[in-house]
Amino acid sequence: MKFCGGGAVLVLLLLGRCCCTSPGRRVCQGTKNGLSISGSPDSNYDSMVRMYSNCSVVLDNLEITFTGENQDLSFLQSIQEVGGYVLIAMNGVANFPLVNLRLIRGQKLYDNQFALVVMYNYKNDTTGLKQLQLSSLTEILRGGVKMTHNPLLCNTDTIQWWDILDRARNPRLVFEKDVFLHACQKCDPGCVNGSCWAAGPDHCQRFTRLQCAEQCSRRCRGPKPTDCCHEHCAAGCTGPRAADCLACRELNDDGTCKDTCPPLTVYDPKTRQLVKNPNAKFTLGATCVKSCPHNYVADGASCVCSAGMYEVEENGVQRCKACDGACPKVCDGVGVGALSRAMAVDASNIESFRNCTKINGDVSLIETSFTGDVYYKIPPMDPAKLEYFRTVKEITGFLLIQSWPENLTSLSVFENLEIIRGRTTRALHSFLVIGVKHLRWLGLRSLKEVSAGRVLLKDNPQLCYTQSKQWTRLFRSGDQTITMRDNAPPDVCEQQNRTCDTECTEEGCWGPGPTVCVSCRHFNHRGRCVPLCNLLRGEPREVEVNGSCVECHPECLLKTGIPTCHGPGPDQCSQCAQFKDGPHCVSRCPHGVLGDGDTPIWKYPDRTGQCQSCHQNCTQGCSGPGLSGCTS
Repeated sequence: MKFCGGGAVLVLLLLGRCCCTSPGRRVCQGTKNGLSISGSPDSNYDSMVRMYSNCSVVLDNLEITFTGENQDLSFLQSIQEVGGYVLIAMNGVANFPLVNLRLIRGQKLYDNQFALVVMYNYKNDTTGLKQLQLSSLTEILRGGVKMTHNPLLCNTDTIQWWDILDRARNPRLVFEKDVFLHACQKCDPGCVNGSCWAAGPDHCQRFTRLQCAEQCSRRCRGPKPTDCCHEHCAAGCTGPRAADCLACRELNDDGTCKDTCPPLTVYDPKTRQLVKNPNAKFTLGATCVKSCPHNYVADGASCVCSAGMYEVEENGVQRCKACDGACPKVCDGVGVGALSRAMAVDASNIESFRNCTKINGDVSLIETSFTGDVYYKIPPMDPAKLEYFRTVKEITGFLLIQSWPENLTSLSVFENLEIIRGRTTRALHSFLVIGVKHLRWLGLRSLKEVSAGRVLLKDNPQLCYTQSKQWTRLFRSGDQTITMRDNAPPDVCEQQNRTCDTECTEEGCWGPGPTVCVSCRHFNHRGRCVPLCNLLRGEPREVEVNGSCVECHPECLLKTGIPTCHGPGPDQCSQCAQFKDGPHCVSRCPHGVLGDGDTPIWKYPDRTGQCQSCHQNCTQGCSGPGLSGCTS
C-alpha cells in the first residue's frame, strides 16, 4: 500500500492542484459546486480533467456533472478515496469508470444526508448512464445513498449496501426507479450472492463486512478469524497490520493508519521531563504532516488555530495568538459550518457577514445572489448589504465574482481585503471574476497576497486597470498563474483615458486615481501617491521614511525652509515646540511621574526649555533649582 506523506498535502494546498510525493499516490482538492458550474459544460469538463487526472485521493467532494455522451471519463480510474461526497448528476455518458474508488469518507454530505448521489443522468430513452462501475467501493464511513432519475441504469438493486454503509449511523437510502424499456445484462456467475455493479467478472461486489468472522471488529479480507483487518483500517486490507490497510479510518502517517499523529513532545525517562519530539507531526485533514503549508498555521499539533486564538503574521510567519478580550470576528464562508449547504452569498446568509474581519471558507457571488432562487425560496439580496464585506481582511478559501450589481462599477467593497489564502479553490482558481459586463475596475487596493491558486479575469468587456505583473507579485508559488481574457482591450482603455495615474509605478493600479496604485512612483501620503511630502512647508509637517510621508511629532516646533524633524518620534524633532526632557520633546516637564522604584520624578524647565531635576528634598515639585525652588 502506498500513501502520500506530509509533503503531498503541502504541495496540494499551496498550489490547489493534484500533487504527488510517493509513487502512485496523488492528492487533489475536489470541489463543492453542487449542480452549478462556471462557464460552459466543455470548460467544466476541461477543469475536471485537470483536477482529477492521475489523482488518487480527493480531499473535498468528487462532483462529476454535465458531461456529454461522447466525453472520455477514463481520467476517473485513478481515484481511490473521496473525503466528502460523490455527486454524479446531469450526465449523458453511459459508463462511469470509478473502478478503483474504495472509500467515501462523507466528511461533507450532499443535502446534509448523502455521501453518494447519482441522479438525472440521461438525455432520452437511449442515451444516459447505464453502468456505474464502482467495483472497488467497499466502505462509506458516513452518510447515505441517493439514486433517482437514472432510467437506463442497471444493477442498482444487486448491491448489498449494508456491507458498504455504517448501519450504526442510520444512513438514509433513497432509490427511485424510472426505467425505460431496455435490457440489462446479468451479473457474472462468479459474483458472490449475485451482487455486481455491472456485467462481467471484474465488476462483482467485493465484500469486507458481511462475510467477516465474529472476531473481527470492523473490516476483513476473508471469512476466517485470521482475515480480520486492523481496527484503524477502512475499506478493507491486504493483511492484519495497520500498514496493510487499503485506506485509513482516522489518520494516515506515511502509510501507517493511526488514531493520532506523533506528538510534539515526548517523555524523556533520563531527564524525567517532556522534550521536543524530533518525529513530531501536525494534523491536517486526515493526514499527519511534518510541517504545515505556508497558507496555514501551526497551533499545537494542528494546522488551524484553536478556540480563543486568531491568526497573525509575525516576521513573515503565520502564528496563532491568544485573543486579548474578544477575538477579531471570524465568520463562516460558503461551504463551511453554518453555511456548509449554501451555494453562494445570498439574502438568506448575507447578515452573517456583518463586521467580519476574516472569512473561514469561500465567498461566491453568482446570478441567484441578486435575482433570488425560486427553487430554494430565497429572495433577491439587497446590493447595499455588500458593504458588509468592507471590514473583511482575509478569505481563507476562494473569491468568486460571477455577478455584480449594475450600479457598482468596482469591487471596492473588498478594498480592505489583504489576503486570499486559497486553501480551497474553484476549478484550481482562488480568485475569479467572470462575465461581469459593467465592471470597470477591481479596486482591491489593500490586497497583498494570493497564497495559493490561480487568478482568472475573463469576459469582463469594460474591465481596465489590469496587468499581469500586479498579480505575480502577490503569488507565493511558481505554479500560480494569472489568466486575463476577453476584458477591455488595452488600446481602448488608453483611448478612454482609463489608465493608471501618473503617480503609480509600472507595477500598475487597481483603478483610477492616485489612491489605488500598487506602489507609488514618488511618495505615499496616507494611502495616496504624491510627488512631494510636506518636508519644508505645508501642514502637517512631514519626514520621508521608506518612501512614505510620515508626520512629525506634534511636539516638534514647526520650521519653515528647514526640516521640522528627521523621524516620527518625539526624540527626532529639529527643535521642540515647548519643552525638552532629555532627548524627548514634551508638553510639560515631568510632574510627579513615577520612576524606578515608584519614586516620583519632579522637574522644572530652565531658561532654554530643558527639563531639569528638582532638588531631592522637594516633595511636591519645584519652580527652579535648589531648595529655594521647592514648591513645598
